[in-house]
Parts: sequence; C-alpha cells; structure tokens
Amino acid sequence: MKQVTIYTDGACSGNPGPGGWAAILRYGEAEKVLSGGEAQTTNNRMELLGVINALQALREPCAVELWSDSRYVVDALEKGWAVSWRAKGWRKADKKPALNQDLWETLLTLAETHRLHCHWVKGHADNEFNQRCDALAVQEREKYA
Repeated sequence: MKQVTIYTDGACSGNPGPGGWAAILRYGEAEKVLSGGEAQTTNNRMELLGVINALQALREPCAVELWSDSRYVVDALEKGWAVSWRAKGWRKADKKPALNQDLWETLLTLAETHRLHCHWVKGHADNEFNQRCDALAVQEREKYA
C-alpha cells in the first residue's frame, strides 16, 4: 500500500461567506497541489472539502497520513464522532443534528477506502505545508470576495 502524506486547509471570510480550500499531496518526491472555493460557504465545509478532494485524487487505496489544523475534522475522524453521527441518523450526542451531513457521508466513504491516520497541526505556526495550504485557500477565497 502506498504511503501518502496529505496537508489540507480551509478558509472563509464570514461564516457563511466566500471560502477556499487547499490540499497538498506528497508521495515520495512527488507533490500534487489542489485548491478550489465557493462563493457562499462555511469554514468547516471548506476544511472538509480540502480532505475530500485530496482523497478523491488518490487512484488506489493508500495509507494516508492526513495533517489538518481543523479540530472539527481531525477529532470527528480520529475519535469516531462522524461514524457515530452517521449511525445515529446524523444526530450528535446532544441529539442535535450533525452539520455537513452530505460532506461527512462522502468523507466517511473515502476514509473506508484508505487507511487514514489524522494529525492535528497548529494553524499559522511553523508547518511549511500547512502555511502553503492556508495561502492557497485564502487565494481561492479571494476569487469570490
């Protein structure tokens, strides 16, 4: 199984508002950069779309080390919250509806295809790839501002 490292980030001006997402995929010395955005969205949706688009770019099942500065994404995947939300009909532990069900459904399906291990990285710190993703996501967001 190929070992791939993925860095992702999302950006949004207002919540909701114009947003952008970015992902950097690394396999050995190879690197692929992806980005996009939407005119009216939320920061969490952009964070999710960064991960989804990165995983969709993989052509075969891979062992993925995913780095994100989104606690929402990392905790929901690593702590099993999203799987639990789905099992409970997209309800959280407090019985309130889980947001972004459409994106979580897609992400959970992709996560079942790959061996995914998530890591949280502090945003706007010293991680080169997180900083690059942030700059790309902001650049995409500005296209819609």
